[in-house]
Amino acid sequence: MTHSPWLLRGDVLIAVLGMGLVTFLCRIGGHILRQAFRLPPFVETMLRELPGPLFVAYVAPALWMQGPAGLGGAALAVLVQWRTRQLAFSIPAGVLGVALAREAAALVEQGAAFGASFLAS
Repeated sequence: MTHSPWLLRGDVLIAVLGMGLVTFLCRIGGHILRQAFRLPPFVETMLRELPGPLFVAYVAPALWMQGPAGLGGAALAVLVQWRTRQLAFSIPAGVLGVALAREAAALVEQGAAFGASFLAS
């Protein structure tokens, strides 16, 4: 019996649908609870300000792993975003900054290797 790659086994389909239902219930449950209870002002403020720190918590480790090139690209993206307020400019600027920093590092490394081999001969 051949299986189509577009069809799921029954148990997999039930698991996916169940996870989707649980996700939906969690999300709608938050809205229902928020409508049923009045939140204290400090909680409202905290929830309003939460996306920024969450974004930093996700992005900072990845940038740190990229080394100076990643940090430089992030700094360039932040600078362009601050000046232009346009993600369409800041994201490509950050990517370009990382690419140029990596290329510069590779050229410096090649130059150092060339200099060492030149001095050795």
